[in-house]
Amino acid sequence: MIKILGFILTIGGAISLVLGVLGAFGSISLGLSPWALLILGIIFFFSGIGLLKYRKDTDTVQSKN
Repeated sequence: MIKILGFILTIGGAISLVLGVLGAFGSISLGLSPWALLILGIIFFFSGIGLLKYRKDTDTVQSKN
């Protein structure tokens, strides 16, 4: 379950990062502030990577016991 959440956070963060960078420095215009998308994308992307890298999946831990 933790790896699924980490994967979702990573993908959502990457999408938000791309939209934020294109909105702030590129030619795409969004209804939201591009800087807010950029900051949220950084937070979600790195938290998702951290979950994938350092947490063990709960299903795997329970099956070993």
